[in-house]
Formats: sequence, C-alpha cells, structure tokens
Amino acid sequence: MGWELAVAGLAVGMLIAVVTAPVGVSGAVFLLPVQLSVFAVPNPAVTPTNLLYNVVAGPGALLRYRHDGALTGPLVRRLVLGTLPGVVLGAAIRVFALPGPRVFRLLVAVLMLPLGIWLITRTLRPTPPEPRRPEPRPRMVTALALTVGVVGGIYGIGGGSILGPILVGRGVPVAKVAPAALAATFATSLVGASTYALLSLTHSGSIAPDWFLGLACGLGGLIGGYVGARLQPRLPETFLRLLLGTLAAALGTLYAINALR
Repeated sequence: MGWELAVAGLAVGMLIAVVTAPVGVSGAVFLLPVQLSVFAVPNPAVTPTNLLYNVVAGPGALLRYRHDGALTGPLVRRLVLGTLPGVVLGAAIRVFALPGPRVFRLLVAVLMLPLGIWLITRTLRPTPPEPRRPEPRPRMVTALALTVGVVGGIYGIGGGSILGPILVGRGVPVAKVAPAALAATFATSLVGASTYALLSLTHSGSIAPDWFLGLACGLGGLIGGYVGARLQPRLPETFLRLLLGTLAAALGTLYAINALR
C-alpha cells in the first residue's frame, strides 16, 4: 500500500499544481478535502500536511517565476511580511482553541462562490471602457495578508486561493498577483509547518504532519507547479481570469457541500 499511496499522492499533487500555479494558487486548498475524504488523514494533522505540501511544491513554480523576473516588486514583500505573523497565530489557534472545520468551510463557501461567479461574469460580459481601477493601498494589502495568514495557519491553506481572486478583482493583473501570492504561500507554509512540528513535541494528538503523504503530494506539486508557471506567460489574461474565477467558484461549491453534510 505504501507505493500505491505515494503514486496517488504524486499524481494528485501534480494535477492540482498544473492547474492552479498559473493563477497564484498553490493547490493545497483543493488538496485539503482530498486528504480528509480519500487519504483519511486525521485532524488536526491534515493542516500541517497541507503546509508540508506547500513547502515541497512551492519552489517549482517560484523558480520559474524567478527566472522570468516576476518575484521582484513591493507586492511580494507586502504579502510575505503580512502573512508570516498571521500563520504562527493561526497554528496556535488551531491546536488550542478551534473545535472544528465546519464554520471555516461555510465562510470559504460564502466568500469564494460569489467572488468566483463575479470574476467569471465580469470577464465574459463586455462592459464599456472605463478608467483602470486603482490598485489596493499598501496598508490594505498588508492587513489582508495578515488575515489570510491566520486563516492559512488554522486550516493549512497557503492563502493564494483567497488573495488571488480578491486582488485580481481589485484591478491587479493576474501576472503580478500569481508570483506574489505563491511566494507568500511558500513563506507562510514553511513557518507554519515548523510551528506545528514544534507544537507536536509538547501537545498530545495528531498534530505532526503525515510526512509520507505530504512529501509525495509535494513532489507532484513541485513538478506540476513548474509546468504551470512555465505555461502562464503563454496564456492570455482573459483565460487566466476565467480560470481563477472558475477555481474560486468550484472551491466555494466544494466547501459548501462538505459543510452541509
């Protein structure tokens, strides 16, 4: 069963990353329900396993974006510096205070489903030319990153799935958002996974990550993320916005179904 689990994790991680990396989503947010439903990873170990996936998978897309010169600029720094303290706080909340994931799933559904539908509709429906919307102010971006960092620490998602649609909806181009969101995801996942590993030394229960599964999925994500990032410059902005909107809507639907079961 060991090699079968490794192959399954590799394939799942690769498939998810190829689709999500071009729009700045690590894919861990889609891996979370797969861990719970298919691989039967216990709570709260599912959260650090997701973070481990991000740590292993992240460099694939980031190396390609760095090669293209897309990892420079203030947006990358703001997202990273905002999410790092949040993920530590989120990890502590997850271990000591949070009873379960149902409320989170409902919140994700309420946020992501209408946001995804709005992005798809706005992209497909022709609108009269209008002045370009100003990008969010730096303080707003930092505050958003801090909030997403807390959520990422609690539930093991990198935050790109939340940051991406919001920033793109505020007028930031996908090509600018994607590398910044993935950089923040990698940094917060590294800190978050380390925090959970330390907490597992002093707290009973399934807190440490499932190392075998996390590494297998992460290796697949490493390969898939590089491929997805390589494809991004060849994809038109309209397609990327539609892809991001579809992923957001699909994520909202998936979490709504899981929360209402």
